[in-house]
Amino acid sequence: VQLVESGGGPVQAGGSLKLSCVGSGDTICLQDMHWYRQAPGKERELVASVTRRDQKNYADFVKGRFTVSREFNRKADIYLQMDNLEPEDTAVYYCHADGDGGNYFGRQCAYNYWGQGTQVTVSS
Repeated sequence: VQLVESGGGPVQAGGSLKLSCVGSGDTICLQDMHWYRQAPGKERELVASVTRRDQKNYADFVKGRFTVSREFNRKADIYLQMDNLEPEDTAVYYCHADGDGGNYFGRQCAYNYWGQGTQVTVSS
């Protein structure tokens, strides 16, 4: 499985960005999917999650500003709509998926998948 993020970039405070994460390969392995972020000098933190049944959860610091969604038909794609961005949202944003560890047609699933990250920079 490969996860590829896109949509990051520079934006002014108060602006919006929409991040995309596209999964490919053995996407049957993918279960819950998440957005994490990591700012310079800080630990990686969970931003938002969406299950295969479209249940969503958010970190308190993004509630009301960010919206996570998952492609209805292609469960391997998720998005993060980020509105009213703040300089504190500056970070590399990563897509992560939980794998089920199953074996499908002789192909073994892992338990964790990560994308390469996309940089979001919010200026004041």
